[in-house]
Amino acid sequence: MWWRQTSREFEASKGEKNRRKMNRLVSSGAEPGIIAYHDGQPVGWCAVAPRSEYPRLSTSRILKPLDDRPVWSIVCLFVERGHRGRGVSSALIVAAVDFVRERGGKTVEAYPVEPKKRMPDAFAFHGLAVSFSRAGFREAARRSATRPVMRYEIKT
Repeated sequence: MWWRQTSREFEASKGEKNRRKMNRLVSSGAEPGIIAYHDGQPVGWCAVAPRSEYPRLSTSRILKPLDDRPVWSIVCLFVERGHRGRGVSSALIVAAVDFVRERGGKTVEAYPVEPKKRMPDAFAFHGLAVSFSRAGFREAARRSATRPVMRYEIKT
């Protein structure tokens, strides 16, 4: 819910209130992302939606819009600790592109990190640039040394 709210809204709803907001969002029929399963158990999550659903992106100096094109945004990836390093995030990225394609989207944007040195997994929740590159994303802009804006153009 962090990307879907202003700082003030998120802070006022921290914890259980934000969980309830996400539950209401899903219960309304919205599809705020995709889930990866292994043996019937959820092991990963990817938040993907039209950029317009993430107002915080527009207020970011680093992640502000590149142009007026309608894009879908991948803002968060999470893989359960026991399944990290097994390609789950890469599979989620590919599945997110398919998810967007099925809904008529033409451009997928992501805001991964490209750390200068090894970083704790908890700080890589935007995904790693190398994973997006492997999935066919290309760097579209770089307003920060460690945060490229990457895009995938869906061929029709």
